[in-house]
Amino acid sequence: MRSYRSMISKPLRLGLAAAVLAIPLGAMAARAEQSERIVFDVKLRGIRAGELAINGKVVNGSYGANGVLQTAGLVGFLRKIKFIASVTGHVSQGRFTPMKYAETDEAPGRNATHEIIYQNGTPVSVSRVPPRPPNPRDVDPAKQGGTVDPLTALYAVLRDVPRDEACQLDVKMYDGARRSQVRLFKPQPNGEGLVCAGEYRRLEGFSEKDMAEKSRFAFTLYYDPSPKGGLQVDRIETETLYGKGSLSRR
Repeated sequence: MRSYRSMISKPLRLGLAAAVLAIPLGAMAARAEQSERIVFDVKLRGIRAGELAINGKVVNGSYGANGVLQTAGLVGFLRKIKFIASVTGHVSQGRFTPMKYAETDEAPGRNATHEIIYQNGTPVSVSRVPPRPPNPRDVDPAKQGGTVDPLTALYAVLRDVPRDEACQLDVKMYDGARRSQVRLFKPQPNGEGLVCAGEYRRLEGFSEKDMAEKSRFAFTLYYDPSPKGGLQVDRIETETLYGKGSLSRR
């Protein structure tokens, strides 16, 4: 039982959907006004391990989103873990620039908050309560201009997109301590939709053990036609350190 809980809780604690599955934002055109609710089941080794729900809105060059990632099913019965996040920012020339990102991490014996404040696209303040001792591996926030937070990344890629903008991602993500990269490429027809190849790379701020264990994670993203027009993400499949992982749209 202990090893099973460890297998499930660790990747979720790191932000399974944001880090292990790691599908963030690219240069996608934002519609003048767009509002969506997006819900996905998170699975590990075929077992429903969690649920990801995002509400997002784009209006006149500004955007806001809030999301919840939490354990569910048998895993939720064994260990209740919940991440609650929110972000606000601007959209300009097809790119999302966060202004403020906030996250709450709730788990048995642990309740922590994490906040990143941006100025002109560069993190200028990273705070945690309770405080986390500085780590020599932590990347310098001042050098992370142009990166996005995990929630902006997830919202931007999981929302509906025009067909000609699908499979066009190449972005850096900063989570308050580490820097990573995601690419989405090689669009191929898949029935009425598209399938894309992709990869997530650990770049900076990770331990030597993490980098030796695995620094690159390949994944596959599937688009289906959206009822609103364009394409919507139907599912994402990847290999994680704990076996096959996936996000499946409800």
